[in-house]
Amino acid sequence: MNIAVITTGGTIAKTYNESDGSLQNTRPVIDLILAGLRIPDLQLTCKNILTKDSIDLTDNDRDLIATTVVHAAAEHDGVIVAHGTDTLPVTGELLYRRLGTPRVPVVLTGAMRPYEFRDSDAAQNVTESLLAIRLVPPGIYVVMHNRVLKFPGVVKDRVRLSFVQSRPDGNSTHGENA
Repeated sequence: MNIAVITTGGTIAKTYNESDGSLQNTRPVIDLILAGLRIPDLQLTCKNILTKDSIDLTDNDRDLIATTVVHAAAEHDGVIVAHGTDTLPVTGELLYRRLGTPRVPVVLTGAMRPYEFRDSDAAQNVTESLLAIRLVPPGIYVVMHNRVLKFPGVVKDRVRLSFVQSRPDGNSTHGENA
């Protein structure tokens, strides 16, 4: 299976700057996460297109993400997008509007805590995304925290620090929806 992995920055890729104590998006970390996994039957093509916190993404950045996903979906068996969690639903909805149901699964993932942190959820979310991309039908998804949620209607639950599926009545569900 040939998977495209697109990185855009976000908390998953934040690194600690010792000189000023800040967390910054300076380089992708997805290669470090993938190097620690045993995935012998996957061919991964990684492409870093941005190194931004998702709060700082512009409309042009989201257009770049969408265009990159469209091209990757045409050439691969699945696409994973590592994205910041704050505006991941905005990008997911844009991808859903532009692609509808793509030819292959497109999975957005990220982390609530940077990969460099001991209690990071980054490796878990990337691992779950690699499994989900094998199992879900074509569509646009977020995969995090042992959940697979399908767009449209995914929102960030800032109380639970995860994602949920919104219902037409404006309320949220907390289970799987794929």
